[in-house]
Amino acid sequence: MLIIINLKIFDGILGEAMRNKIKNRILYIPLISTEFTLRLTLVGKKLLTKYTTGRIFVPTMNSKLSKRTKLLDQGVYLLMNQGYHATGINEIVNAVQVPKGSFYSYFDSKEEFAAQAITHYMEPFIQLLTKHLQHSQVDPLSALKNYYAELIVAVEKNGYKGGCLLGNLMGEIGDTSERCNQALKSAVERYKVLQHKALLQAQKEGTVRTDRNAEIMANLLVNNWQGALLRMKIEQSVQPLQEFCDTLLNDYFVAKSNLD
Repeated sequence: MLIIINLKIFDGILGEAMRNKIKNRILYIPLISTEFTLRLTLVGKKLLTKYTTGRIFVPTMNSKLSKRTKLLDQGVYLLMNQGYHATGINEIVNAVQVPKGSFYSYFDSKEEFAAQAITHYMEPFIQLLTKHLQHSQVDPLSALKNYYAELIVAVEKNGYKGGCLLGNLMGEIGDTSERCNQALKSAVERYKVLQHKALLQAQKEGTVRTDRNAEIMANLLVNNWQGALLRMKIEQSVQPLQEFCDTLLNDYFVAKSNLD
């Protein structure tokens, strides 16, 4: 799906010098406010916009970014689209025009690189969820609903592709790479802890039922979201994601007094 966007929209992001540098090349702009980012190709005075999975990752990146960040951005993009085994180190370093020696100055191995890419990938999700939960005028349960609603909008615009890097790598190397297994567990735990704290606060405020353990409910969110993403990919529909929200956040978790 291609959408033409006037370059003026990005005047606050791109300076004149940067625009001249990227003419007729691929531009990558990280958008931390959402789970997904845009692949932007500059054509004349307009930008052709194509949704891809994850954050915005591909070869031509802002020169101010560190080599390590460029490598991780490109790595996440390739791991999301090709998987671990189909992604090679040469492909990564060539895409970002970084010497292979630089890769090994940051990462001891491809396995270590993938583990750090997992953490790198997860950071925007943590930031976005934290932003929703810290909204002073929104209760914790509503904040969780708003967060997942934003993700659903993003994946629908993305064309139901990609899913989640965590889920993808869990299935591919979760039980064969000890280092990546640790990174995956850590990422999931960070994600769960934020939601656990939100549910605990919601229980205190009376919006979430108290006859169920908040940590178990947080695990239900993490686990069921991963399953819903897999169903989304084969169904080519956000219905599994919407059912996730309706079943858990709008029903099962809600205090009985609020359901009446």
